[in-house]
Amino acid sequence: MQVLCTTKELRHHIANFKAKNPNKTIGLVPTMGALHNGHLSLITQSKEQCDYTIVSIFVNPTQFAPNEDFDKYPRKQEADLNICQKADVDIVFMPEIAQMYPLDSTLQTTFNAPKNMANVLEGKTRPGHFDGVLQVVLKLFNLTQPTKAFFGQKDAQQLLIIQKMVEDLFLPVTIVPCPIIRTQDGLALSSRNAYLSENGKREALKISSALNAITKAIMQGIKDSKSLERIALEVLEGTEVEYLAIVDRELEALQSIKKDSTLVLIVARIEGVRLLDNLWF
Repeated sequence: MQVLCTTKELRHHIANFKAKNPNKTIGLVPTMGALHNGHLSLITQSKEQCDYTIVSIFVNPTQFAPNEDFDKYPRKQEADLNICQKADVDIVFMPEIAQMYPLDSTLQTTFNAPKNMANVLEGKTRPGHFDGVLQVVLKLFNLTQPTKAFFGQKDAQQLLIIQKMVEDLFLPVTIVPCPIIRTQDGLALSSRNAYLSENGKREALKISSALNAITKAIMQGIKDSKSLERIALEVLEGTEVEYLAIVDRELEALQSIKKDSTLVLIVARIEGVRLLDNLWF
């Protein structure tokens, strides 16, 4: 495994690899570090589907608002490198901010994520968040020139917006959605789970329980969105729910469940920690 920290090193390495291996495929797993089994599942998918796997570890400042947890976001460089080494990753790209944003970020070329998808749900409470996400993801795509890039379905809105960018800009990369990985109790794995106490982790299980209640209701024939929302909110009683939404793949509200095109999204705060979870139908 090689660890590269500059864009110059990475571009030089990719150019050499492609020149020597024109028919081999490259998989990219973009992360912000604090790696867990959810990230490991993405790496495993890349190893299975591609000849060469690159993991990027970069806490991207342009997707954080001034009042968010950029400075506190967990950073575990040594542990992350050990995980990547054991997973037989080929390249870890671990740049400093100045490498990804050599100028003041306000002087950088920026993106406007599609308004209908980026100004709702996560985007409503985090204005500009998806502009920053697309900015850094496109930079990573250009640097690594991947055949495939692997993203978790837990960040559903992010995944859909990245797919939209790839489609709109005709980017030569296939986006591979990967299933949510959970603890045995059902809690969706997240780097932010590290902020929770043991009591907080138990409280957070209400989120997956609410999604399970929706699944059970749908299997019993309930398709009306309002009814399903009420069922979930009963499970989440006493929890600070930021939003619970039932939407299609364009993130537009649905009055009732539509097979193979429905997302149920929940964001709740537990001990002040903002947690996301969802179901894909």
